Amino acid sequence: RPRANHIHRLFTTPTKISSEVVVKKVAAMSKVIPLSEVAKHNKKSDCWIAVHGKVYDLTKFAHEHPGGSHILFNLAGKDGSRIFDTIHTPDIFDGYKEEVPMVGELDPKDIKQKDESAVKKGEKPPLEYLLNAFEFEQVAKDCMSAPAYAYISSGSDDEVTLRENHHAFGRVWLKPRVMVNVREIDTSCEVFGYKMAFPVMIAPTALAKLAHPDGEKCYCIGAGNQKIIQVIPTLGSLTVEEITAVKQPGQIHFMQLYVNTDRKKTENLVRRAEKCGCKALFVTVDAPQMGRREKDMRMKYVPEATNQEDDDQEGNRGGGTANYLSSFIDPALNWADIAALKKMTSMKIVIKGIQCAEDAVLAYKHGAHGIVVSNHGGRQLDYSRSGIETLPEVMQALKKCGAEGKMEVFMDGGVRRGTDVFKAIALGAKAVLVGRPSIYAAAGYGAKGVTRVLQLLKDEFRTAMMLCGTTRVNEINDTMVTMKSLHHHYVASPRADMYEYGYTPFSKL
Repeated sequence: RPRANHIHRLFTTPTKISSEVVVKKVAAMSKVIPLSEVAKHNKKSDCWIAVHGKVYDLTKFAHEHPGGSHILFNLAGKDGSRIFDTIHTPDIFDGYKEEVPMVGELDPKDIKQKDESAVKKGEKPPLEYLLNAFEFEQVAKDCMSAPAYAYISSGSDDEVTLRENHHAFGRVWLKPRVMVNVREIDTSCEVFGYKMAFPVMIAPTALAKLAHPDGEKCYCIGAGNQKIIQVIPTLGSLTVEEITAVKQPGQIHFMQLYVNTDRKKTENLVRRAEKCGCKALFVTVDAPQMGRREKDMRMKYVPEATNQEDDDQEGNRGGGTANYLSSFIDPALNWADIAALKKMTSMKIVIKGIQCAEDAVLAYKHGAHGIVVSNHGGRQLDYSRSGIETLPEVMQALKKCGAEGKMEVFMDGGVRRGTDVFKAIALGAKAVLVGRPSIYAAAGYGAKGVTRVLQLLKDEFRTAMMLCGTTRVNEINDTMVTMKSLHHHYVASPRADMYEYGYTPFSKL
């Protein structure tokens, strides 16, 4: 009955669409196609794919697909709903109505029940049993599929930088002060004038649906519950509109941006972020080419039966999820583009991916409002230094050029404890970003897990403040830490047993 009403509206509502187009749409909506018929259209020259009960003709669009045509050709003649769900939002085809025509609706008898997903069921302890961020990763391993866990946990090459990001915190020691009145502790801080309950933001991590069906909504809800800021990713499983739809009144969001080679698409995303109320734009600049994440590359490759060789693959085993997603990123991005981005938006511009003092100074000189000292979670260039090691030289250089206090500085990479947060603040960061802890928490427990892991970090941070003799975040400074061994990569340092227990090398995947 509803379909009949919709067809009636197509014919009776005034529109500029030609009658020929209307007839084709009506025919597509009324045509029921069995999967056996879809299976006949399994060639490069004739590529049909069923997604969520609808059949689409992707023959022309396949060659324009950002992830490469082979991704779609591998699904030619099949129901691609399960794989589709791990990457895209349900309404993705709404923006490609001309390029991806709908052929008809899949026969209901051929629609599989949604019994498969990126998340597999496993026994897990009660949420309140988990006491630190490391334990959430242990639970996540049993809740996520192998390809999903490989994508989230992987670092580049030998994963030296991935591990160093956390180990470097072990070379920064605390210098507690005593006999200080610490009866009242205030962990709150401000970022660009927006108040947060403590100096932690949720980092922009892609494809949250690999961890949990609710995707980035888990992070939004968790951030709202803990009164902190979520940075929304360009490559989210959900759109910025879907994520911000579940925010609490007054909740603040920032937006992360990968600059597209097509600047019109970049501007469109920026406009959407502004419309959704985002207050800052975190421009990722350390990914002109995605790093070689071998765990992801290996586990992403699924030897599905294909109907033909694909010339577009060029011997690449899919390149992993990362390369599949990132082909649109402009490798020509340079400092001159910052001015164009500032003209494009009224949001604060933050340069994410600073890895040396020289670039921090350049960011300031080109008018950036903030920077993130980051090596992309150890996922780009192996043997690049950790964020916590780079942070002191960045702060020193900014002070030398007169930029101290004029540009907000953040850092990410390896933050797993409240003491890590304290150390970063002491060395000059305004706040830190955490990525994988939020993902692993969502994998096991959804939004409640994200809320819980953030609460644990906050409790640990508050304890560190109290035991170091500080009552407010702005009292934390570099006199409270010693970092004589920070730049020495081969000195004896405390064994991070919790981290090592959670780390999964390639050989054990």
